[in-house]
Amino acid sequence: MNVVIDVSVILAVITNEPTKGQLIQATQDAELVAPESIHWEVGNAFSALFRRHRSTLDQAIAALEIYHQIPIRLAPVNLTSAVSLAYRHGIYAYDAYLIECALSFRSPVLTLDRRLAEVAEQEGVRVIRIEP
Repeated sequence: MNVVIDVSVILAVITNEPTKGQLIQATQDAELVAPESIHWEVGNAFSALFRRHRSTLDQAIAALEIYHQIPIRLAPVNLTSAVSLAYRHGIYAYDAYLIECALSFRSPVLTLDRRLAEVAEQEGVRVIRIEP
């Protein structure tokens, strides 16, 4: 079974957030899928952590070493469909890419982002919910 994961899940796992164990359990025996943009989104998340003084470069590099060990199938996304979805729901493009990826793979989404989960469900995508 494929499971489409977003950056909130990746960050929670690679930075040892309290939900890490639940997230790993929820994806056990699944093929992880993400839009090709996930690398840039992970990088952007760390730059935001730097700006808020919530991560050092050494911490980010250690977390990225873990990230690179996670087997994630990178999937292309139909940009026109994703931009249309972003427009309809007033969401960021990165979130639209994720939902578009789930739609194209007919797979559930695993996210810790409540708004993303709501929009995904509105688009007919099954969401795997993990409560902190």
